[in-house]
Amino acid sequence: MSFNTYGHLFRVTTFGESHGPAIGCVVDGCPPRIPLTSADIQADLDRRRPGQSRFTTQRREPDQVRILSGTYVDPADGIERTTGTPIALLIENVDQRSKDYSEIAAKYRPGHADFTYDAKYGIRDPRGGGRSSARETACRVAAGAIARKVVPGITIRGALVQVGPHAVDRGRWDWEETANNPLFCPDAEAAQLWESYLDGIREAGSSIGAIVEVVAEGVPVGLGAPLYGKLDADLASAMMGINAVKGVEIGAGFAAAALTGENNADEMRMGRDGAPQFLSNNAGGILGGISTGQPVVVRFAVKPTSSILTPRRTIDRAGQDTEILTKGRHDPCVGIRAVPVGEAMMAAVLADHFLRHKGQIG
Repeated sequence: MSFNTYGHLFRVTTFGESHGPAIGCVVDGCPPRIPLTSADIQADLDRRRPGQSRFTTQRREPDQVRILSGTYVDPADGIERTTGTPIALLIENVDQRSKDYSEIAAKYRPGHADFTYDAKYGIRDPRGGGRSSARETACRVAAGAIARKVVPGITIRGALVQVGPHAVDRGRWDWEETANNPLFCPDAEAAQLWESYLDGIREAGSSIGAIVEVVAEGVPVGLGAPLYGKLDADLASAMMGINAVKGVEIGAGFAAAALTGENNADEMRMGRDGAPQFLSNNAGGILGGISTGQPVVVRFAVKPTSSILTPRRTIDRAGQDTEILTKGRHDPCVGIRAVPVGEAMMAAVLADHFLRHKGQIG
């Protein structure tokens, strides 16, 4: 199985399966002398960790990260810093319940990667989805915590902006509110509605999709290249590579199709500080594949969790028609825990482009 690595200069390779002994990643290309401890990474992992509310899987994983290589405590000041060598991170799996999947080992879950994995490789790990499980995203969040340290002055924040048909009211948007509820919702009133709505979804043994928005502020002008290294293309690829993501848009995105040229174009004026000022941000902070200095805005749609209790029609490995229902512990809305994952992928792409930009421009 190839393609377990993403990035060019800031490169991340992940490994491990949902029910294996551990998962982890190797971060290659991180510059030296950046202060880094496991506590810096743990803070982000704790936001993604399962079992923190009734709206996520009840699998109890502490997600404690260990740094195996790539850092050294400087004896001059006692600060642990990156050495510039590959940083290996390990997260042990401690709460697997593989027996939950014994009854479906020979059946393909509709909407899941079971069929395509088996068709391609002739073998698959049915325990929690193996490599295709959202468990793998913990590795991305760990790598993203390192990436944030590579890009100075950039603030990356994510929020859940829609659950099923219910969207936030942007007039009530408050970034601080995302830390006050278990849904990463920036709208307190919408969060209350979503809680009742998700209770019904969970009790029915079903699942629902969601939309996540990630915003990076403080991005300098000039990241990206105009043809085959577009910043927006790499961001779209990174977000689309997150488990269960089925759509990505940047800035106005698909809504731009309904705008006129006059309304879509972000007009400019010269600011009092002598720097150009944009009067809107339909471009999402990227023009011609290159960052404009405005906030970079990305949204992605997450499909409903494929593992549900409702019986569904399917086939088995022998090609026989059958039915399936999936027991075990699953997210009624996997989009909730996708928020810190989206932030991590934004950080990794920006870190990669930041290093590429410095390598070319100086």
